[in-house]
Amino acid sequence: MTGFELGTDGPGTILVGVDGSITSLRAGAYAAGVARRQHAHLLVVTVATTSSLAAMAPGALAVLSDTAEQLAAEVQGEARRYLEDLALTGELVRVAGDPYHEIVRLADERRVDLVVVGASTSAGHRIVGSLAGRLVRAGKWPVTVVP
Repeated sequence: MTGFELGTDGPGTILVGVDGSITSLRAGAYAAGVARRQHAHLLVVTVATTSSLAAMAPGALAVLSDTAEQLAAEVQGEARRYLEDLALTGELVRVAGDPYHEIVRLADERRVDLVVVGASTSAGHRIVGSLAGRLVRAGKWPVTVVP
């Protein structure tokens, strides 16, 4: 009989959604800590999004798309420095689209063991539902919501 192997039963791959908000940065820090302790691969996802209302104003969609892409690039740059500082094995993925659909797609493709996101601070999400709530309801993987 073999003994219990400390540190080998945790997640192998952790996906964390980071968009630059304070709660997503906390989620990134939490996920990095779990990845470090569990020797897990960290998949940092940043989704560049634009409002559907932007298409109604001529020229606004292009400007907002560029701004969203620049913000995503900045967030990914910070995440890269954070991973290097902590000497973590990780991967940075930047995509454009709807955050829920992109996180679900990547989590399924990469067969992640844990999804970590920050809690929403928007009042409108109480009506339509937050990203975290939708991920939990999907019921495909364990989801940790960081306040």
